[in-house]
Amino acid sequence: MRTLEEVKGCLARAGQSHVLEFWSELSEEERNEFLSELSQLDLDALRRHCETAVSAATSQPKRVDQLMEPVPAEFLGSVLKSDKGALVDWENEGLLQISENRVGVLLLAGGQGTRLGVPYPKGMYNVGLPSGKTLYQIQSESIRRIQELTDLKHGTKCTVPWYIMTSEFTLNPTESFFKENSNFGLDPSNIVMFEQRMIPAVTFDGKVILQDKGKIAMAPDGNGGLYQALVDFKVLEDMERRGVEYLHVYCVDNILVKLADPHFIGFCVSKGADCGAKVVAKAYPREPVGVVCKVEGVVQVVEYSEILPETAERKAAGGELLFNAGSICNHFFTRAFLQEIIKEHEGKLKQHVALKKVPFVDECGNRVKPSKPNGIKMEKFIFDVFPFARNFVAFEVEREKEFSPLKNADGVPADTPTTARRALLAQHYAWALAAGASFSDEHGNPLPLRATAEEDLPVLCEISPLVSYFGEGLERLKGSTFTSPFILDVKRAMDLPAL
Repeated sequence: MRTLEEVKGCLARAGQSHVLEFWSELSEEERNEFLSELSQLDLDALRRHCETAVSAATSQPKRVDQLMEPVPAEFLGSVLKSDKGALVDWENEGLLQISENRVGVLLLAGGQGTRLGVPYPKGMYNVGLPSGKTLYQIQSESIRRIQELTDLKHGTKCTVPWYIMTSEFTLNPTESFFKENSNFGLDPSNIVMFEQRMIPAVTFDGKVILQDKGKIAMAPDGNGGLYQALVDFKVLEDMERRGVEYLHVYCVDNILVKLADPHFIGFCVSKGADCGAKVVAKAYPREPVGVVCKVEGVVQVVEYSEILPETAERKAAGGELLFNAGSICNHFFTRAFLQEIIKEHEGKLKQHVALKKVPFVDECGNRVKPSKPNGIKMEKFIFDVFPFARNFVAFEVEREKEFSPLKNADGVPADTPTTARRALLAQHYAWALAAGASFSDEHGNPLPLRATAEEDLPVLCEISPLVSYFGEGLERLKGSTFTSPFILDVKRAMDLPAL
């Protein structure tokens, strides 16, 4: 740990001496904690960080509209448009790779539930399913089911290790939550949690923000902080030790995510890809999602805010949107590609600006909660490594089946607990109907045979991931009528009559 005089010198050289403004008011314990925190920062790079933040926040984004091209068809697979035989081949290839313990999943879980209005990590959130399951439990059970399906097909005992990138805010509560729930039935040795780095928030005039008299306002360095975190915690070494060659990376808030999706894994492996991304067709031209495309011949994601309205509206020859591949933070990487990124490219990743409302202490030491953005948080994005890929592929999936993010509290139209719950229940109801089940209300009256995520369903039908990964294995529902609400867990599934 650095001495106080060393820290003072570094702060002065960075133009940040105000950080110690309230030093005399801190207790001995608070001083030791603050000095330890400051010693862990890269103080020698602090001036550059603050100057970069201000410069990035005030500069206009480079317009690339005239340079954009859609991803060529030869690099694009699709669950909607690809040949059914190819889909079967990709699924078989994916399951084979899983059976040989060559596939891991990595969860991006560093963000807090601030926009949801909760003081805990998003993964601990319960969207109001009949079972009361949280996102973490749903994902844990999905891993268990894909391992089981693979073992049944190949006669193996496979493992899909789960890497979970947390942050300073989410690590301890996530660890505690998993422990309290006995790791949701997973072997704890196959769950690897690690932290992304935190970086200081900066005012618009380039000053580090004090969150409290003895604490700097820090923020996670974005999901692109993954690459540095892989180094910090030797995650790639752990993958190598386990024999993991392929990594499926996803974001915690997508309730419909297919973990270690064999179709996606198999497609990427079959194409010899070192990097891949799932995409969905945009819901409407100006939907606020990034677009996977080529810019000057190089694959990248262009943010919706960087695209002119007329570009977003452009149509292809067939009448569909020309730039229609919406990014959903769902990626494939080979371990070799990740090693190359860390060795050669991590320092080149672009810093992105997020203007945030950052609580701070004023010059009198009073804590202030701002009503409008007052700070700059710098982030790296996970997709900024796409340009370094030698063989990038995109894989189109159905939004209604694979993408329903949870970002906002109820009260807005999209990405809320209500929309996430409806999406999952609509999917499960559709699975049950496809298997030949029917439903009635508590009075025995038949209920409609329809499923839509746009409104609350007439039927509450929830199927445990331990019973079905993606609609398979439900044959025993055929010909049966169930009363809503209906929860199909493992016990109930075993009690169903055999066909």
